Amino acid sequence: MKILLCQINPIVGDIEGNTKKIIEIVKSHREAKVLIFPELAICGYPPKDLLFQKDFIAAIDRAIDKIAKEVEDSFVIVGAPTKSHHVSKLFNSAIIFHQGKIEKIIHKTLLPSYDVFDENRYFVPSPAREVVTIEGINFGISICEDIWNINNDENAMYDINVLDELYSKGARVFINLSASPYHYTKLETQRLKVLKDAAIKFGVPVIYVNQVGGNDELIFDGNSTVVSSSGKIKAKANEFEEDIVEVELENIDKMPEIEIHEDISWIKKALVLGIKDYFEKTGAAKKAVVGLSGGIDSSVVCCLAVEALGRENVLGVSMPSRYSSEHSIKDAKILAENLGIEFRVYPIEDVFRAYLRMFNLSETPLQDLAEENIQARIRGNILMFISNRENRLVLTTGNKSELAVGYCTLYGDMAGGLAVISDLPKMLVYELAKYINREREIIPHSVLVKPPSAELRPNQKDTDSLPPYEVLDPILVAYIEDLKSVDEIVQMGYPRELVLKIIRMVERSEYKRRQAAPGLKVTSKAFGTGRRMPIAQRWV
Repeated sequence: MKILLCQINPIVGDIEGNTKKIIEIVKSHREAKVLIFPELAICGYPPKDLLFQKDFIAAIDRAIDKIAKEVEDSFVIVGAPTKSHHVSKLFNSAIIFHQGKIEKIIHKTLLPSYDVFDENRYFVPSPAREVVTIEGINFGISICEDIWNINNDENAMYDINVLDELYSKGARVFINLSASPYHYTKLETQRLKVLKDAAIKFGVPVIYVNQVGGNDELIFDGNSTVVSSSGKIKAKANEFEEDIVEVELENIDKMPEIEIHEDISWIKKALVLGIKDYFEKTGAAKKAVVGLSGGIDSSVVCCLAVEALGRENVLGVSMPSRYSSEHSIKDAKILAENLGIEFRVYPIEDVFRAYLRMFNLSETPLQDLAEENIQARIRGNILMFISNRENRLVLTTGNKSELAVGYCTLYGDMAGGLAVISDLPKMLVYELAKYINREREIIPHSVLVKPPSAELRPNQKDTDSLPPYEVLDPILVAYIEDLKSVDEIVQMGYPRELVLKIIRMVERSEYKRRQAAPGLKVTSKAFGTGRRMPIAQRWV
């Protein structure tokens, strides 16, 4: 039995385009017996509150009818929302098409409501688990979260074990339609373990089909996978791109084993895809503008933008002030030359002086926080002027460490349309920069070795306001991503007063993050929809 894993990049809301893509694959692979598409492939994932719009659901119903008419002898399994018994909620379903009609509909049972997921808002769980028989073989079809709850131990999030029920009803091949977003190390440390554990526990092959592509802050890595009954990886679709994988069901155990190793290159691929799809899917702009300070963050963002959009579509802008060092201006220029992008220089001194005359009644600086921030805001205004006039999207360059503790300026360096590295801790930014330079020096070496500085006052360094990033980052990861308590972080070897200071900085900066541009998620816990903290609170 020939089975196709159809790893596609659906656009949320582009029901017509997604349906056309599905039908084209079906038509060009009529020889396959089973074709499997990802979770909610017809409407794209996550559709969020579009699911509350009646016209949206009606368009999905029409798309389902259209797909059914194109299916002949194959069994085509496609994810889509379908109507439920609930007045305002739907089922998250896998629709099985065969010979011009709907053969069966399987509904998702386990609805995640943690991190970036909010499926209970839109869907009701399946009331029962059913096996689907195709040419005498019993398939247990599940949807994304359904496969993650396999052990039923004290840490289980759900009372229902979907795979247990499917196996007890005769399933001898598991199929999982998924829309599982990416974060660094997730594939190796979590997802593959889940798939292997399921295969080994039940002694059946597992066929997992994931979507790929960037949708707002979420990036989907694809990596659709076939696991043998002994828990060996036998086939895998490409990461971060559309792909179709063909397997013969009877030969899965005989196929050679595949090893998968994730490294920093995957973060680069994820961010490039996130930028590319954000531009293509929003359609707001085709070109980008990046403020180049000569620092590590803006250098990395600019490199990623060039790879995602092409050098002809990226503009680098240097906006030196009286506090900008000569080496920073030079480093920005060299980077632009190395990338082959357009580069402009707009000094901000005259505008800064005008502010000093207005508020200081002279051009003598007081060197307080207001003067530091106004420089960042002048730069933000210049970038937004270029954005408006030239229809370029501003890519912000702040990293996760800065955003966490509020070491950033509202309406200044935070101004823009997409925060490319807002989920990348500073030390990981350095690691990514070194990877970018692996074959030749694109980012000037001096950028990688000089002390980080905002250059908003004389001889300023980040360590004037923050602990060294080698100290700050592990504390932030422990608190934000690992959800460790103060005591647990102190037990890692950090002074209690330092830990408390950093945690207070994190929570007191929530109001800034609430106004930030959407950022691309590449860690297990990103700011935004995955971390919903109150602004007005007194817990810390």
